[in-house]
Amino acid sequence: MQGEIRELVKRAVSDLYKTDQVYFSVEHPAMEKFGDYTTNIAMVLGKMLKNNPMEIAESLKLGFKDLKKPSFEDAFEKIEVVAPGYINFYLSQKYLQNKVVEINKQKEKFGNSKIGNGEKIHLDFVSANPTGPVHLGNGRGGPSGNSLANVLVKNGYEVWREYYINDYGNQIKVLGHSILKDSEAQYSGGYVDELKERIKLEDPFEVGQEAAKIIIEEIIKPSMERLGIYFDKYFSEKSLHDSGEVDKIFKDFRSRDLIYEKDGALWFRAEKFGDEKDRVVKKTSGEITYFGGDIAYHKNKFERGFNKVIDIWGADHHGDVKRVMGAIEALGYGGRAEIILTQFVRVLQDGKEIKMSKRKGTYVSIDDLVEEVGKDAVCFFFLMYSPDTHMTFDLDLAKERSEKNPVFYVQYAHARISSILRKSESFDLKTENLQLLTNEKELSLIKELNKFPELVEEIAENYEVHRLPHYAIKLADKFHSFYNDCRVIDAENPELSQARLALVSAVKIVLAETLRLIGVSAPEKM
Repeated sequence: MQGEIRELVKRAVSDLYKTDQVYFSVEHPAMEKFGDYTTNIAMVLGKMLKNNPMEIAESLKLGFKDLKKPSFEDAFEKIEVVAPGYINFYLSQKYLQNKVVEINKQKEKFGNSKIGNGEKIHLDFVSANPTGPVHLGNGRGGPSGNSLANVLVKNGYEVWREYYINDYGNQIKVLGHSILKDSEAQYSGGYVDELKERIKLEDPFEVGQEAAKIIIEEIIKPSMERLGIYFDKYFSEKSLHDSGEVDKIFKDFRSRDLIYEKDGALWFRAEKFGDEKDRVVKKTSGEITYFGGDIAYHKNKFERGFNKVIDIWGADHHGDVKRVMGAIEALGYGGRAEIILTQFVRVLQDGKEIKMSKRKGTYVSIDDLVEEVGKDAVCFFFLMYSPDTHMTFDLDLAKERSEKNPVFYVQYAHARISSILRKSESFDLKTENLQLLTNEKELSLIKELNKFPELVEEIAENYEVHRLPHYAIKLADKFHSFYNDCRVIDAENPELSQARLALVSAVKIVLAETLRLIGVSAPEKM
């Protein structure tokens, strides 16, 4: 409906004011008493045309009547103009009642769209160095990337999920030294001791490469699977060097004066693309930098036919963003890449922060967290925060089985609905009595269901997956409120019972699909 209202407004503006160059919003008001949708178009036009927004709003309201499609005739109960010029749209009871029919008919396909039109997206996330277990800093991107992929697929995109293995360079040599326990060792912990027992090589780089393979296969992959995350490919950085792709891109950039030599090193002209200074891609020692490999990796992605690439990185990669985006522009793919940074995670237990350090061997890994609170709590809690904000993971709250724990609260709503539907097996799930759904709590609940398709489409465009758990909480709120006020199964009023059961079934469908997109289970019993 949001898109249809936008089109209606655009047509009215074009018809009355002969302009298409207007940017306006169509949003859900903060309070339901102000309608189900509101637009600021009149105030935008008022500023442009130096006219009274209230008068413009009234003119547009009258213009809507002439432009309404047949499907709009029953969609609105009323359209109101309120100061200082908002136009508020109130959905009709009939529209909302029909939404219940639609959800029960489409089931988990409710909210699917084709806006992606099959566009191929490469999604690179987690990609922690294979030097030890995945810690929370890298791991936070796991649920985010997984959820984003789910949403993109639901909107008709073709998504490729990839884990980039940094198995080439100094960190691999450092891992080797750590396993050999020589003077250059930096990593420690039980996994290092175990690798020392298994690997009988002597060269630090060879030791590190062998260790990296084991860590990927026996530690990192199982960790991701415990979170319900699967990748289409684990891509080796080493393969880029072995195939000559890194040298090839350096040669190409040098021929275009995008790489130059200074002080025995090779430098990319990053400053030319908005970075604060040029960046080294090959050190005087001959070692290729991370960034040098990243250039070849992103070229490889586009050459595989992806229309767009999305990278989800930890906060420690903040300084890499401009140089990588500059290199992508130099490659000729500007505007087709997006980099999302996830900020740091603090873990609290008994009100005290648990300190983390991979190199000292005292850290909280993803496995530790999953073992402590379960996969569902990890995914839900990680996703509740926007990636650009620091988050605090409260272990005690995540383990609590009460409404204080948001994931328990939402899953309990789904389990309660499942219980209601099991008890109602003597009723046929029919939808012809939905005109009986007129209670304020019933309509408010349907309005929340109506927001779901718009939400998943918006997330496919802005990548704000943190909105999903908040929507799940709000939907659970609305359901519990409805359940407390409205008796669902009433043997003395079977027609109303059937209508309310259809509504409850619709809530179950949408809640389960929301949890699926988040990467969380929807239990039938709790």
